[in-house]
Amino acid sequence: MSVGNDVGTGVARPGEPGYEAATSVFNLAAPPAPAAAVTVRTVEDIRAAIRFADGERLSLRVHTTGHASPAGRPMRDALLVRTEMDGKVEIDPHRRVARIPAGTGWGVVAKAAAEQGLAVAHGSSPNVGVVGYLLGGGLSFYGRKTGLAGNGVTAIELVTADGELRRVDASSDPDLFWALRGGGGGFGIVTAVEVGLFPVAQVVTGAACWPAVHAPRLLRIWRRWTLDAPWEAATSVRILNLPAIPEVPPMLSAGPILCVDGAVLAETADDVTTAQRYADELLGPLRSVAEPVMDTWQLTAPMSVLDTHMDPSDPVAVIGDHMLLGEIGDEGIDELLRVLGEGSRSPLIAAGLRQLGGAYAVADPRGGALDHLDARYAYSGGGVPDLSGTAEAITRHIATVRAALAPWDTGRTTPTFVETFAQPQGHLSADRIAAVDRVRERVDPRGRFRDDVMASATALR
Repeated sequence: MSVGNDVGTGVARPGEPGYEAATSVFNLAAPPAPAAAVTVRTVEDIRAAIRFADGERLSLRVHTTGHASPAGRPMRDALLVRTEMDGKVEIDPHRRVARIPAGTGWGVVAKAAAEQGLAVAHGSSPNVGVVGYLLGGGLSFYGRKTGLAGNGVTAIELVTADGELRRVDASSDPDLFWALRGGGGGFGIVTAVEVGLFPVAQVVTGAACWPAVHAPRLLRIWRRWTLDAPWEAATSVRILNLPAIPEVPPMLSAGPILCVDGAVLAETADDVTTAQRYADELLGPLRSVAEPVMDTWQLTAPMSVLDTHMDPSDPVAVIGDHMLLGEIGDEGIDELLRVLGEGSRSPLIAAGLRQLGGAYAVADPRGGALDHLDARYAYSGGGVPDLSGTAEAITRHIATVRAALAPWDTGRTTPTFVETFAQPQGHLSADRIAAVDRVRERVDPRGRFRDDVMASATALR
């Protein structure tokens, strides 16, 4: 551990060595500003951090890669613990399980699984941290077939407020195991997770993009396809307003673009022909409307899914919003186009819908506090200040989009898509919140981690 002013703990205060590294986040629009921060790599490091927080009367906050920083509460009187645990990803090909140290990104896990002919329900970016994604439910391009990624977690290792290292699973502590998966945090510092793997022979994956002038026809075709789409297929549509910078291909920065991306799973070699047919049933009608300006859909290896969504690889400042929507119909498509499409002058650099349904909508008896999603689509959108518009213009347009989509807003959100702490959010019923709070009171009776809980995921004060 780096040693700052607090010798023996590795804790750093603002301006001291180690503070910047421990507080670094992916979304630069929401940098945390805790009273102190520390990067931990061992269980003993974590115990020392807890003792320090107790001595300084600081609350405890936790992050890994910092992708969810905008959704967190302010940290003024907190010790922020960044987990970069020692050890490597361990794959058990016989049990089809991966053990993953906290701080690991999905790219590392997907590569290790692929070497054994297996796949995992990873996020859309190789840089996203495994722990936060899984404990927040986790939406994968495999998810319409496999369900929420958190349902596949088989064990969780964590250090609780008393400094005890626990390995929790369905047998050892079923209530805590249930609450950890989707309960909104506040139970301790997770050091590792075990998650199930599954076989994948190949995937049909990629992205196809058209000038937004074609969006009215394309979006209607896509929406109607989603109504009866096979569970093996998961897609998203986005309207992109990308800047003319070297990192962006010229054909994608020449005006608003509609992009359809996703993946179709072929679990075995015998499923490949069917997967190609499923993809063609969507892409054929879309391509018949107009020739895409870019089209990367192809039959390929599962690792390619990590690049499908074209997420940025470097930290960026994003101001965004998220909702879960019901069936929007053509009327909803019209409203989406009115506020995001050609002529809308939207400052959002990317905004659109991710297809849900399938296994996402099925409550999993093995799942945690969040085990399914009652929605047809996940909306998310955001802008980059000084690149796509001013912060004020982006914020105003976010409100415009939210008002336009209000008739189809379910009032629910999914934790890993929440963009800010202040946005309307809620993924648990009142009964589930009460049940999760009872577990929190048992494992953290003094509320040391209470400020680490997501908004609306607790009734405790």
